[in-house]
Amino acid sequence: MRQAPATITRGTATAPSPGLADAWAHPLLGRILRGRSARRRLDQRHPWVLDTAVVLVVALLGLPDLLSPSRHGPFGDTTDPSHLAMPVLVAFAVALVVPLWWRRRAPEITYWVISAVLLAQWSLGVWQQTGMPALIALYSLALHGSLRVLGWAAALTAAELALAVGLLAPVEHPFLGLFFLMGTATAAIAIGLTLRIRRLYLAALEDRATRLEIEQDQRIRLTTAAERTRIAREMHDIVGHNLSVMVSVADGAATLAVNRGETSADALRILADTGRQAMSELRRVLGVLREERGPEEDERLLGPQPGIRDLDALLTRVRAAGMPVTYRTMGDLDALGSGVQLTVYRIVQEALTNTLKHAGPGATADVTVTKDADTVHIKVADTGAAAAGARSRDAGHGLVGIRQRAAMYGGTVTLGPRAAGHGWLVDVVLDVPPGDHQP
Repeated sequence: MRQAPATITRGTATAPSPGLADAWAHPLLGRILRGRSARRRLDQRHPWVLDTAVVLVVALLGLPDLLSPSRHGPFGDTTDPSHLAMPVLVAFAVALVVPLWWRRRAPEITYWVISAVLLAQWSLGVWQQTGMPALIALYSLALHGSLRVLGWAAALTAAELALAVGLLAPVEHPFLGLFFLMGTATAAIAIGLTLRIRRLYLAALEDRATRLEIEQDQRIRLTTAAERTRIAREMHDIVGHNLSVMVSVADGAATLAVNRGETSADALRILADTGRQAMSELRRVLGVLREERGPEEDERLLGPQPGIRDLDALLTRVRAAGMPVTYRTMGDLDALGSGVQLTVYRIVQEALTNTLKHAGPGATADVTVTKDADTVHIKVADTGAAAAGARSRDAGHGLVGIRQRAAMYGGTVTLGPRAAGHGWLVDVVLDVPPGDHQP
C-alpha cells in the first residue's frame, strides 16, 4: 500500500488514503473487505448465527479425539483415554463447547464454566483438542467482559496450566508445553484487548464527531441570533429615526398649510398618518426579527457606519423637523475608535428620535458630547412637556438599545425626567479602553 504524505496542512481537507483505495480495488483484498462489511451487518441483525458457527467449528475440531482410541498429545506425550467411557469423553466435549454460545452475552460465566470443566478433565489425565474453548473464552472475556474479572481469569489460567502440566496431566516436555500454553493464552487476551481498545477508540471518535456537529449547530444559531438582533437594532435606529423626522416635518407642514389656507393640508396629514402607521409596522416586524431563532441568510451593510462627524447631518435633519438643537463637544472626539463613534452616534440619534416623538411643540434639545482621558460623556436634554410615564410606556426598543450599546463599553445610563423644570434627560458615560483609539 502506498504511503500517505508525511505532513498535512492544518485546516485543509485530506483526500482518502490511496492505499485504502488500492486495497478496495484489489480483487482479493477488496472481496475480503466487502465480505467483512457484509458479515458485520449480518452479525448485527442475527448475532446467533456467528455464535452457532463458532460452536459447530470447535465441535468439529474435537471429533478426532473422540473417534481415535489412542492419540498423541500436544507435546509429545501419549494419552490413552480408553480407561474412560465414551459417554464421559463426549460429556467433557459438550461441556466445553456448548458454553461458547453465550460467550458474548455472558463472557464471565462462560469462562468460569469452561475453566472448571478443563480442570476436571486434566485431573483425569485427558488432553483433548476441545481445550481451545478456553482460549476463545479468554478472548471473549477480554473483548466483552469486565477488566477486573479478566485479571483474575488470567491469573487462574496461569495457575491451572502450571498445575496441569506439572501434576494433573504431566507431559514429556513440561517447560516447552507450559511455554506454548502460556503463549497462546496471552495471545488470546492480547487480541481481545486490542479489538476492545479499537472499538473504544472508534466510539470516542464517533462521539466527538457528534459533539462537534452539535457545537457547530449551536454556534451557528447563536451567531444568527446575534446578527438578527444587530440588524433589528440598526434598522430601528436608522429607519425609525428617518420616519420620525418625516412625520414631524409632515405635521409641521400640515399646520403651516392650514394657517395659510392651502389645499395641501389634507395630503400632508395623510402623509403623516402613513408615516406613523409605517413606524408601527416597523416596530412589529422588528419585534418578530428579534424573537425568531431560525437560520436566515446573512445581512451585510453596504455603506460605512456613521461616526462623530455624521452628527452634524443628523442634527440638520432634526432642526429641519422644527426642533431647535444646541450641539456642544469637548475633547478630541475624532481620535475615538470606529466602534465608540458608532455607539455615540446611535445614542444621540435614539435620544433625539424620542424627543421628536414625545416632546411636543415648542420643545428644544441640547446635545453635549465630552471626551476625557478614558471616558466619553453623552448628554441629551430636552424641554418637552410630555409626562415621563408616557415616554416610558412608549419607549419600545429605543431605550433598551441605548442600554445595550452602553453596556458594550461598560457604561452607565441615566434615563428620566430632568430635575429642574419640564423635559427628559439621557445621560450616558462610556468607558473607552486605552487601545480603542484611532491614530
